[in-house]
Amino acid sequence: MISVREVTKFYGCGETRFQVLKDINLTIEEGEFVVILGASGSGKSTLLNVISGLERPDGGTIFYGETELSVLSDRELTAFRRDNVGFIFQQYYLLPNLSVDKNVRMGADLAHNKDYRAMVEAVGLGEKLHKFPGELSGGEQQRVSVARALAKRPRVLFLDEPTGALDEQTGRQVLSYICTLQKELGFTIVMVTHNLNIAEMAGTVIRMNSGRIAGIQTNETQKTAYEIGW
Repeated sequence: MISVREVTKFYGCGETRFQVLKDINLTIEEGEFVVILGASGSGKSTLLNVISGLERPDGGTIFYGETELSVLSDRELTAFRRDNVGFIFQQYYLLPNLSVDKNVRMGADLAHNKDYRAMVEAVGLGEKLHKFPGELSGGEQQRVSVARALAKRPRVLFLDEPTGALDEQTGRQVLSYICTLQKELGFTIVMVTHNLNIAEMAGTVIRMNSGRIAGIQTNETQKTAYEIGW
């Protein structure tokens, strides 16, 4: 379980200092699929960065079970991210001089996972192990980033606009892969998106507005990637 209590975050200093997150309180249960919605500048990506340990809050606490992130040293926080969380962004961040196999293996090595090729198969790229990113379509590159993130065997998968650069067909396919793998492996999903339709896939939807949580809703029925609008 992730527990966020009274979290605040500021950017800038002096007269340019402004508050991005304002007294955020939320709880994310293990195995949940959570979507964070909000307009540009609402604080949704900052919230994801703070919850995941990429950035430190300026106030409040974040617990993963009994582990409090705010008291960890930089080295301990790096180790925590390595051992517990995976990231998928709109940009693929693949190393262009490494094959699909070696890009995914980078994530797997962090978890000493020798079965990482099963993850490549799971995202439908088993026949492209030795291709380089420049030889793949955008959707295929995003699937490589999915496989790399999940090859770490994370407890929580954080996604920031993962379908933002994809066409509808490819976006649906990538989301379907992610949800199928979540059901098989049981990890938690926390996804930032501007796509209101994707929110229908989540169990919990958090709406951000001006740095605050404007509302939290629960979907009694979660749609699949092929049932939602686009």
